[in-house]
Amino acid sequence: MKLFDAHCHLQDKRVIDKASELISAALAVGVTNFAVNGTSEKDWDLVKEMGETYPSVVPCFGIHPWFIADRSPHWFNTLKKLFETNPTAAVGEIGLDKGPLAAGIDYSDQLVVFRPQLELAKELNKPVAVHCIDAFDDLLEIMRSVGPFPAGVILHSFNGSAEVVPKLAELGAYFSFSGWFTYIDEKVAKKTSKSIPSDRFLLETDSPDGLPKSDESSSDPKPTLNEPANILAVLDYVANLSNMKKEEVAELSYVNTVRLFSYPGSKLLTEQ
Repeated sequence: MKLFDAHCHLQDKRVIDKASELISAALAVGVTNFAVNGTSEKDWDLVKEMGETYPSVVPCFGIHPWFIADRSPHWFNTLKKLFETNPTAAVGEIGLDKGPLAAGIDYSDQLVVFRPQLELAKELNKPVAVHCIDAFDDLLEIMRSVGPFPAGVILHSFNGSAEVVPKLAELGAYFSFSGWFTYIDEKVAKKTSKSIPSDRFLLETDSPDGLPKSDESSSDPKPTLNEPANILAVLDYVANLSNMKKEEVAELSYVNTVRLFSYPGSKLLTEQ
């Protein structure tokens, strides 16, 4: 059984010293690849180095909405040059966030940073990982004006409604479930999972965040940080929710993710 972690942050300062160990542990349970997403100019070099060090890592570069205030005046030129010198890279993490964790972050400024990155992904014909919290109406409007996106838009840690799925899918969206999905009301989660086309479904960890909900009856000490090997817990949850065998869910998500990340210049093409 093969799995592909469609979105994680192994360059995060909380886990980067253990990245080799975390990657090895995940490889041992069947995770073949990791899409490691940058979030600001400050970590792009770390992601680049990780992509060069580990054959299994797909590097991704972008500015996350939470970190737009830290960008330099020349951030976009720097980003474009990164893709010129790193053809194996995808785009991400970018996005829009109107949620409580983004309180105090200028939303109009988020739009200013988001749109050119989305346009760049389309221009480069690369998949792009998108963070969207409470902003799906705006995301849909922008995707319609810029898209469609034949290379794919990954709605990572997807928490949107079932109703928005077909509208986004029509434009090239993929829908990725992480450990955060295990905390959603089960009826809502079931409706959402059923709404997603089988060829647009992905699994991820969003590690070191997104730790899946654990068994409350267990007396074992609970970890505080997530890791790619925990994609197995996400797989189990989604399989149970969908009344499918986990091997079938794993195969679906793996094939979809490999297809998505097999863009021109991708590491996955050279591996085949």
